[in-house]
Amino acid sequence: MSDLLFIALSFLAISGAIAMIVYANPMYSALGVLISMLSVAGMFALLNATFLFLVQIIVYAGAIMTLILFILMFLNIREEDLPKEPKKFKLIALGAVIMIPLNVLILKAVSKLPAKDLTITEGDFGGIKPIGMQLYNNWLVAFELISILLLVALIGSVVLAKKRTSKIKKAGEQ
Repeated sequence: MSDLLFIALSFLAISGAIAMIVYANPMYSALGVLISMLSVAGMFALLNATFLFLVQIIVYAGAIMTLILFILMFLNIREEDLPKEPKKFKLIALGAVIMIPLNVLILKAVSKLPAKDLTITEGDFGGIKPIGMQLYNNWLVAFELISILLLVALIGSVVLAKKRTSKIKKAGEQ
C-alpha cells in the first residue's frame, strides 16, 4: 500500500513541477508548486519523518506559498504584461534531453549501491523531541547566532524601507 502511495505522490510532485514550468499564468504556476510541495510533504509522512512533514506543510506550503500568492495578486499581472516565449517548449524539451545522460548516470550509481534494509524504523525517528534535544543541547550557539542574524536582517529591511518611503515623500513634495 505504501508503494502505491509513494508512486501517486511522486506522480503528483512531478506533475506539479511540470505545471509550474508549462503554464504561462503565474497563478497556475504557483498552484503547481503548491501541489509539488504538498506531495513532498506526503512523502515525508510516508517516511515517518514527522518534523520534516510538519515543516514542509507549515513553512513551505503554508507561509511561503501564501506570500507568493499574495505578491502575485498584489502585482495583478495581466496576460499582456507577460513576456512572449515562442521557443518555450523547445527549450524545455532541450533541457529534458540534456538531463537524460545525467539521470542515467545517477540511476547506474544508485543501482550499484549495496542492498540495505529499507523498512521504516519505529520509535522516535523523525520526531520533534529528538531534533529539539539535539538542537538545544549540541547546536545552541549556532541556533542563537542564526537568530541574531535573522534579527539583524529584519532590522536592516525595516531601515531600508523607511529610507525608501522618505525618498518617495521628498520626490513627491518637489
